[in-house]
Amino acid sequence: MKKKRKYYKVQEYIKKNIQQGIYPIGSYLPSENDICKQFDITRTTARKALDELLKDGFIEKEHGKGSKVLERSKSLGLLTVKGFTEAANHKIKTVMLQEPKIDNWSPSIAFPLKQDEIQAKCVYFQRVRYINDKPIMLEHNWYAEDALELIKPDDFIEGSFFKTLSQKYFIEIKGSKQELRAEPANKEVANNLGLEEGEAVLHISICFKTSNPTLNLYSELYCNTSEFPIRNSYFL
Repeated sequence: MKKKRKYYKVQEYIKKNIQQGIYPIGSYLPSENDICKQFDITRTTARKALDELLKDGFIEKEHGKGSKVLERSKSLGLLTVKGFTEAANHKIKTVMLQEPKIDNWSPSIAFPLKQDEIQAKCVYFQRVRYINDKPIMLEHNWYAEDALELIKPDDFIEGSFFKTLSQKYFIEIKGSKQELRAEPANKEVANNLGLEEGEAVLHISICFKTSNPTLNLYSELYCNTSEFPIRNSYFL
């Protein structure tokens, strides 16, 4: 097995401390000198570890102050319905229609599964997202059972699946593939979003890539965008 470089070990240690809130959002990391002393490393190694955290969006460097911890979920560069990340202005609610359960993969998933996923069972859960008590998004979500254990809704950190992955399992969203299409709402979508059957909805298919190479997250989202347009961040 290839030996991990020193900077990587320092990077992972600091990243886990950020994920666990030991270094809170908005706080500053120890100085390069302090990191060198703590890990008995050179300044070059410390700087490399910080550069990797900067590249992954965990920190930003402020001249004269040091490395500041960032809220990563605000810069995922994915898609959402505008409003879910603006709780100060809107009343946000999530209702779990189907709690996470072990299931078979659904043929409705738009993106092709990996071979090892096909051979495994999946964890499936379904939710509806509300803004000001109006249903806006119906979600279907899947991931491979053997890549990540079944997570119960009560274990979701602040009701967020992504925060749970980050803070409890140290798994980060690294990117996504997406497909968007307008289509008529079927009976299930119409009932859950308070629409007439056949009324137009935005269907978004997403395959999320994570820092765990064995774990992909698949989502099929149905959005009523008549009042709230989409924007480029998405949160589970």
